[in-house]
Amino acid sequence: MMKKNCILVIGIVLLLFPEWAEAQCAMCRAVLQSEGNVSAAEGVNNGIVYLMAIPYILVGGLFYFVYRKMKG
Repeated sequence: MMKKNCILVIGIVLLLFPEWAEAQCAMCRAVLQSEGNVSAAEGVNNGIVYLMAIPYILVGGLFYFVYRKMKG
């Protein structure tokens, strides 16, 4: 029970402060920070976030259609 509460609190904190949850691996971050090209770093970061979000959107859509099919 305590573990679920801890995970919930961490999830809420990361949703409220998204700058703490940057989506870059260590190697990408090191290369992009050493070059000093801010727009490239933002582009890579946004690309990783989009790649992470697409499967959740697809699975959510699948569950919606299954729910609609089961309901009607």
